[in-house]
Parts: sequence; structure tokens; C-alpha cells
Amino acid sequence: MQTTANAPRSRGSVWTDPRVRAWAFQIIAVAAIVAFGWFLFHNTQVNLERRGIVSGFEFLGQSAGFGISQHLIDYSESDTYGRVFVIGLLNTLLVSVIGIILATILGFILGVARLSPNWLIRKLATVYIEVFRNIPPLLQIFFWYFAVMLSMPGPRQSLGLWDTFFINSRGLYMPSPSMAEGFWPFLIAVLLAIAGIVVVYRRAKAHQEATGERFPVLLTSIALLLVLPGASLLVFGTPFHWDVPQLAGFNFRGGWVVIPELVALMLALSIYTAAFIGETVRSGIQAVSHGQTEAAYSLGLRPGLTLRLVVVPQALRVIVPPLTSQYLNLTKNSSLAAGIGYPDMVSLFAGTVLNQTGQAIEVMAVTMSVYLAISISISILMNWYNKRIALVER
Repeated sequence: MQTTANAPRSRGSVWTDPRVRAWAFQIIAVAAIVAFGWFLFHNTQVNLERRGIVSGFEFLGQSAGFGISQHLIDYSESDTYGRVFVIGLLNTLLVSVIGIILATILGFILGVARLSPNWLIRKLATVYIEVFRNIPPLLQIFFWYFAVMLSMPGPRQSLGLWDTFFINSRGLYMPSPSMAEGFWPFLIAVLLAIAGIVVVYRRAKAHQEATGERFPVLLTSIALLLVLPGASLLVFGTPFHWDVPQLAGFNFRGGWVVIPELVALMLALSIYTAAFIGETVRSGIQAVSHGQTEAAYSLGLRPGLTLRLVVVPQALRVIVPPLTSQYLNLTKNSSLAAGIGYPDMVSLFAGTVLNQTGQAIEVMAVTMSVYLAISISISILMNWYNKRIALVER
């Protein structure tokens, strides 16, 4: 006997519905996680009270009482732990940003070199990648710090370049700029040049799409960057006064100094991450159909233009997602700086501050939250760029 479509469901049919079961299991899982989190929080609070440990973030207003070898903002030993946190955060961001830039440039060069028709270049790039990506980053940091930087000569025997840049066992010394009378006119001229380059690039692109004719954007951009700031220099004078480091006694005075811990950390993280980025770039280029290259050659494009205008723009859609992971790895690997005493977030805040205050829960919670925020910010930025270059179907 057949049943109609409007017949009432049986009593157990609600619980056999996959959607109902899915929602029920998710609600149970969320409730279990919340309950477990509340148990951990309550248990921690009870144990802290039993041991007489005061919790909270009032310690951030207390005086630190110790020095820091590198700080991008003014600092003295009488400053607070809160300022130490800011200094550690800035030092971590400094290493991450410089490392990402250097690793990206070197990684793209390696990825293209891996596909070079020249046998020697291709093999050298392969050897580099296979060697450096299989050595742990901490060992590479130790090598650049102990075997290279600390083995440099002393200040009196520094290795110099043009009597302006000096490197020794105490770091890299370079001139530091200070604003002169022509700074603001020079800055305005540079901004106008950049705005002019953007306008020229957009109009040249529109003209090429309409007529097929290419405009010399590169030469025009170089001319704008030379002419406008150059005119500012002639009219308003130099924008900077340079403080060149000078040897005085047993060390250099004046200028900027990049401590050896920072140099070793930047080199190690950049070289290590560049090996992985090189393989990512190589796989992205190989993912582009060879027919695209043949079509470009048939139109008369040279290999360099073919790579820059045809292959790389398409390869980026494959390169960017794994490239995001490498940026995140480099940022998190910067915490290895504690191994050589570089004053980053882990060394300063999760190390010295934690040992002096004993506020382990608060310090570690803040440190983990900062790294989480940095990682999420990098992911959001790279996901935005990935969506921008993605193919849009009509």
C-alpha cells in the first residue's frame, strides 16, 4: 500500500534527520569546549588564591630595572614593563618585515634560476635549496651568529666600505639621517613622482589594451623619480644631514648600529625561508601551461618579457597560497631569537619580564595573543591579495 507525500512523519524521523543530528552534535561539542574552558579557568583561579599569587596586569606599570641592547623607541631602565612589551613587539615586527622582504626577493630569484636553461645556474640553485631547507633554522642562526658575526675583527680592524659603512664583531655601523631644511619639499616631490608613476601606469595599460601599443613606463617612471626630487634638491637644498660613524677609542660613535644578533637572525631566517619560497615559485611557474609561453614567443615577445608579462602573473595564483604559509613560518621562527639573545617578544617579555614578575599566565597569554594577531593579519592581507589576482569568470 503506497503512502502519500503529505502523510505525517513518524515520531523518530526528527532524530534521523541528518541536519538535526549535525546541529545537535555541534551544540554538544561547543558546550563541552566551553565547560572545559570554564573548568580550567576556575581551577587556575583557585590554585592561584591558595598560593597567594596575585593575578592581573598591574605589573605592566611597574619599573623594569634592566637594559635592552636594541630599542626602536626611547628607553631607560626606569621605564615600565609595558614599554618593554612595546619594544619587544617592535623588534619582532622589524625582524619579520625585513626577513619577509629579503626572503621573497631571494626566493623568486631561486625559483626562476631553478628553471634556467643554463646548467650551472640551475644546479647552483638546486644545491642551495636542498642544503639550506634541510638544516634546522636554529642551527643556521647559531652559525651566522657564532661562526660569522662573532668571528669578525674588532672595531679597530673593522671591514669598511667607502669609509661610510663598517662591520665588526659588535655589529654593522652605517650613517644615520637627520632632517634638513629641504626635507619637506623633497618628500612632497617624491610623493608627486609616485602619484605621476601611478597615473602613467594606468593610462599606459588602458592605451595598450585599446591599441596594443606599449608605452615605456619603466623609463618614464625613472625619469619622474629623478627629475622631481632632483629639482627639489637644486631649489631647496639637501633633505638630510648624515651622521657618519667615526672610530673613537675602542668603538664607533655616531650613526646607526645594527647589533650582530639582528644581522645573524635576518640572514638565517631569510636564507632558510627563501629555499622554500624558491620551490614554491618553481612549482607555480611550472603550473602555467607551456602553450602560454609558446604563444608569447609566437607574438615576438622575448623570454624576459614573456616571464614578466605572461608567466608570472598566472603563476601568482598558484604561488600566493603556499607563500602565505612561508611568511607565517618566518614570523613564528623569529621567536628563535631567544637562542642568541636578540631582544624580541619572546626573549624580553616571555623571558626576562616573566622571570622578574612571576606573572606566567598573563605574560604567556599576551605573548601568544600577539603572535596570533600577527599571523591573522598576515593571512588577511595575503588572502586579500590572492582574491585580487584570482581569475574572475564572466
